[in-house]
Amino acid sequence: MANPEHPGSPGCMGPITQCTARTQQEAPATGPDLLRPGPDGHLDTHSGLSSNSSMTTRELQQYWQNEKCRWKHVKLLFEIASARIEERRVSKFVVYQIIVIQTGSFDNNKAVLERRYSDFAKLQKALLKTFREEIEDVEFPRKYLTGNFAEEMICERRRALQEYLGLLYAIRCVRRSREFLDFLTRPELREAFGCLRAGQYPRALELLLRVLPLQEKLTAHCPAAAVPALCAVLLCHRDLDRPEAFAAGERALQRLQAREGHRYYAPLLDAMVRLAYALGKDFVSLQERLEESQLRRPTPRGITLKELTVREYLH
Repeated sequence: MANPEHPGSPGCMGPITQCTARTQQEAPATGPDLLRPGPDGHLDTHSGLSSNSSMTTRELQQYWQNEKCRWKHVKLLFEIASARIEERRVSKFVVYQIIVIQTGSFDNNKAVLERRYSDFAKLQKALLKTFREEIEDVEFPRKYLTGNFAEEMICERRRALQEYLGLLYAIRCVRRSREFLDFLTRPELREAFGCLRAGQYPRALELLLRVLPLQEKLTAHCPAAAVPALCAVLLCHRDLDRPEAFAAGERALQRLQAREGHRYYAPLLDAMVRLAYALGKDFVSLQERLEESQLRRPTPRGITLKELTVREYLH
């Protein structure tokens, strides 16, 4: 099974970068325009529904209508709130604190992450390979040979990097790209799944609950993309004997509507049947749903949800 996997001076804080050209509602694409996680867990271009789906034409139309209502483009603002110099034995670098906020309503799940200038440089290099024409007007803050740790230079670069993120996000193909998503979520997800594999469930859960809201906002057009992380949350809660595991599983199942062919579908349903039974919830309907799915689309049921999930973000 393949794996996917991501204080400055107060006086120099710039305004939150407003992203433009994002006022239109983005309806979900059908057919080849709908993005979903591919075999490696990243966003690839595939059909949104299995060709073997048992849904009738009317049910499919209703499904897409419901999805169209749900998949409104989530608008995000990026602010680099602060920067600090960090010294190691053989290196010295600046760490920038990035705050990502959803617009349009009060966001009580704002994301806070930290990245180095070298992380931004890697993002720029990766984007140039695929989106050179699309980002040709986006200026990337250049590196200087000297003066990188001067307060004035850090402040100037902080504002420039903030503007850089806002401009990238304003380009649809870029904000939906694997490169952009990995930059904002992959480091935390890799650490979280590493903790899950090591049995460090409290730490894994802490990281997952911090990065998951941002991953969901970035992949609002592709609900299934957050399923591995939601399943990891389920496993952490379950192995800590917390009833919140069931709610995480319900959220994951909701993102797999009409996706019986998804690799997580059967293992997730099987785990939910066991959870429901242990918690005294209705497990019969979940069991029936699993059995009906197996009749329509027989798949091997040997692998468990945990065996599947711990293979994510290995590299």
